[in-house]
Amino acid sequence: MDLIGFGYAALVTFGSIFGYKRRGGVLSLIAGLFVGCLAGYGAYRVSNDKRDVKVSLFTAFFLATIMGVRFKRSKKIMPAGLVAGLRWCLLPVVPSAKEQASV
Repeated sequence: MDLIGFGYAALVTFGSIFGYKRRGGVLSLIAGLFVGCLAGYGAYRVSNDKRDVKVSLFTAFFLATIMGVRFKRSKKIMPAGLVAGLRWCLLPVVPSAKEQASV
């Protein structure tokens, strides 16, 4: 079971809900819920087949890129820098799961 992937999906989903309650951005809520569900689906696929990491990698790169650009523009750690940094730190975990499955 891909607990790191499910944890990341929950973090993104709850973060979008929290951001909506705090700031009221409906578009941000919708995008956050979509990316959180996509990350959860990717974690589900990795849980079933350790070699099936395409959805998880796509979601990770997409969100890290978007949040990295937001962080570069705003220079604020929360939330953009935190999410971008967290995902870049966790990216090596997904390919290592793929390597373990092929052994």
